[in-house]
Amino acid sequence: MKIAVTYENGSVFQHFGHTEQFKLYEVQDGKVISTQVVDTNGSGHGALAGFLAAQKVDSLICGGIGPGAQMALAEAGIQLYAGCTGDADQRVAELLAGTLAYADNATCDHHDHESGHTCGDHGCGEHGCGSHDHTCGR
Repeated sequence: MKIAVTYENGSVFQHFGHTEQFKLYEVQDGKVISTQVVDTNGSGHGALAGFLAAQKVDSLICGGIGPGAQMALAEAGIQLYAGCTGDADQRVAELLAGTLAYADNATCDHHDHESGHTCGDHGCGEHGCGSHDHTCGR
């Protein structure tokens, strides 16, 4: 099993479509056997689902995520755990223990992605996103 976490400075990065790195966790027999931080090389939004599928990721832990990216992940067969914050390693440990708290509706949906806006372009922090203990849409 392989778990990916949107990653920045040891923590779960809060905007899936803008993440520059994922931390990948290789899991065997319920334990992490290796980790690796990988760059997205400029990929964003829906393209990231393909990036994760190419890395053979089974599950994703992230903060806020838009509905298009959620659909792309579902189509790629990647289980989504959104609305997570804090230490990436701790969230993975919680997932493996069955205690991970996540939100089914942690979407960045307070604006129209189709009109060219993306999460973060308009001061997403005022909506409770970013470095706070909340994610977009909550």
